[in-house]
Amino acid sequence: MTQADPTTPRERYRTQVRAEVMERAWEQIATAGASALSLNAIAKQMGMSGPALYRYFASRDELITELVREAYRSLADTLAAAATEGADLADLARALRSWALADPQRYLLVYGTPIPGYQAPEDTTAVSQEIATTLLNACTAAPATPLGTHLATHRTWAADHPAPPEALALFLTCWTRLHGVLSLELAGHFSGMGFDPKVLFESELATLLP
Repeated sequence: MTQADPTTPRERYRTQVRAEVMERAWEQIATAGASALSLNAIAKQMGMSGPALYRYFASRDELITELVREAYRSLADTLAAAATEGADLADLARALRSWALADPQRYLLVYGTPIPGYQAPEDTTAVSQEIATTLLNACTAAPATPLGTHLATHRTWAADHPAPPEALALFLTCWTRLHGVLSLELAGHFSGMGFDPKVLFESELATLLP
């Protein structure tokens, strides 16, 4: 017996409209960047008035927050799925790059240049902690490296994770260096330089991991 949908037609319609707004917002971001996001422009595309659209998202910042949550959720699910299939730290790093290349607008929204005037609410960090935990688990399982553990002296950001200092140092080093390569690649800064960014990414991995 199929369980009845508990939502009302109005609630389902609201969910559909919000989903379409977010889809069009991603299209805007891909074309002009997150700082140019405009609810009025989205309303015009959807054949709605600006005030009508504000019934679904009260402000531009509320829309951005939902997009940030969606981006983090997408990456968290991608890494969790890879980890479930037995991926090691190098595999997870490659999964991160594949996700970023497939959804560059999502990557740049959460890891790119901050949007002027926008401040993400604290609860958006909950999903980002899932991402960190998946990677910390892989760092803990990775062979020991000669990285300086002084990087992990102040560990309030990972206080609930049992990772030893060596794993924390590996996480921080991988996180910053690999994101550096990815951010430059997605922003187009390697264009015309005559090399494959994937080779640089793999070189960084080889340097970081034994």
